[in-house]
Amino acid sequence: MNLLRRRYLLTFPVMTLGSLLVAAGFNLFLIPHQLLSGGLSGISMMIGYITGSNIGWLYFVLNVPVLVWGWFGIGRRFVLWSTYNVVVTTLFLQLVPVKHIVEDILLGAVFGGIIVGFGSGIALRYGGSSGGFDIIASIITRKRDLPIGMLIFLLNGLVIAILICFTRNWDLALYSLAAIFTAGKIVDLIHIRHLKVTAFIITTKTEELLGKLLTHPRGITIIKTRGAFSSTEKDMLMTVRTKFELAELTKTIKTIDPHSFINIVETVGVVGDFRRQDAT
Repeated sequence: MNLLRRRYLLTFPVMTLGSLLVAAGFNLFLIPHQLLSGGLSGISMMIGYITGSNIGWLYFVLNVPVLVWGWFGIGRRFVLWSTYNVVVTTLFLQLVPVKHIVEDILLGAVFGGIIVGFGSGIALRYGGSSGGFDIIASIITRKRDLPIGMLIFLLNGLVIAILICFTRNWDLALYSLAAIFTAGKIVDLIHIRHLKVTAFIITTKTEELLGKLLTHPRGITIIKTRGAFSSTEKDMLMTVRTKFELAELTKTIKTIDPHSFINIVETVGVVGDFRRQDAT
């Protein structure tokens, strides 16, 4: 069994675990204290608190249009895994009981944020998301090199503003903000999207690879090479990517050229334009 297939089989249990953690963070820490998680899940919580509706099903319904947008703005693999996460999270929200694990609201906010952030972070690291603002932030970070956790935190600030406008409860808003901030920091620690790697790809199928890779907003440099033993001339493609993009890049290369050689090194920093301007 090759590496890509093993990773694919590992993704199912990891995504399921991520969904369980998100649901547990909601039902055991945030919802009992009527805190918000931010994003579409926070909006679904707010509606649920006001109307008494099922928060899990509200979470699912609100995510549907965002998943459709992600299908066109990100790509099928990411959205398919995100859809799986949203569906499984919705099911776990029905199965995990809503109960107080901690009586202190601050502990609920902090540990709820940690658990939700961990669940969302591992989903993002394995090529999916927990839906909502994760997808919106992923679309934005494909165009702008920003830490995804902090971007989600800023987007979630809008939800807190809505909460303040409707409830005038600053304590509840600030505790919710603490939960959202904690979740965002944990996502960044796990996801590491903003860290860079440089891939050196030696191949004989340059044009086929360029036809696929140049659809992505990252530059590629072609370097002519010659093998020391065989004296065979090949091309070496050099490209800088984020660690989040590495799995997709490797899969694409090996699908087109199974005999290619890929050397991946960590990049300390990038000076210059990391994103191709003509790829908007």
